[in-house]
Amino acid sequence: MKRSLVAGLGFLAIATAMPASAADLPRGSMPYKAPAYFAAYNWTGFYLGINGGGAWGNSDWNGFGISNSPSGAMIGGTVGYNWQGAGSPWVFGLEGDIDWTGISDSVPCTVLATCETKNDWFGTVRGRIGYAFDRIMPYATGGIAFGDIEANRLGFAGASDSNVGWTVGVGVEGAFAPNWTAKVEYLYSDLGDITCSAAACGAATNIDLRLNILRAGVNYRF
Repeated sequence: MKRSLVAGLGFLAIATAMPASAADLPRGSMPYKAPAYFAAYNWTGFYLGINGGGAWGNSDWNGFGISNSPSGAMIGGTVGYNWQGAGSPWVFGLEGDIDWTGISDSVPCTVLATCETKNDWFGTVRGRIGYAFDRIMPYATGGIAFGDIEANRLGFAGASDSNVGWTVGVGVEGAFAPNWTAKVEYLYSDLGDITCSAAACGAATNIDLRLNILRAGVNYRF
């Protein structure tokens, strides 16, 4: 009986110690979760967009020895295509735009008359070269510019013509959604000059137009 009592007490001691020993065992490590994967953004593709901003510049009337400073708002549409090679940060593109504008200014050119320079529409066709930092791309751009130059002198018929010139600029574009980008750019444009005869302007004169353009845009890439 004494042996049975000793065996029973030993069994009870072992049973009591087991939960505490199990609690002391090292716990398994937490499951490993891989970090989220974000694919590098690729700028290749055709896109459409809208743009808007403002312009300010200078216009000389050489026949009168005067100049004015046309300025105003602009808004329009954009179309383009970008190409980016696999693994390359360089982006090459072609972009065109056409804008409605409200650019004008007038100054006195005789005692009783003012001379006004106006631009009602403006467009460009430009190449672009960008360097992509994933979803941010600064770029340089240049190409042809085209638009109208209108010369008005109070009391005369005036003159208007469409001209082709040139433009250069810089900008930065960023992707804020898989297919959406936004940009800000500056362009300097020279539309050349038009001629207004003595009958149309009171004295024969050439009228030129040079513009600084600052605008923003939003594009959707297909």
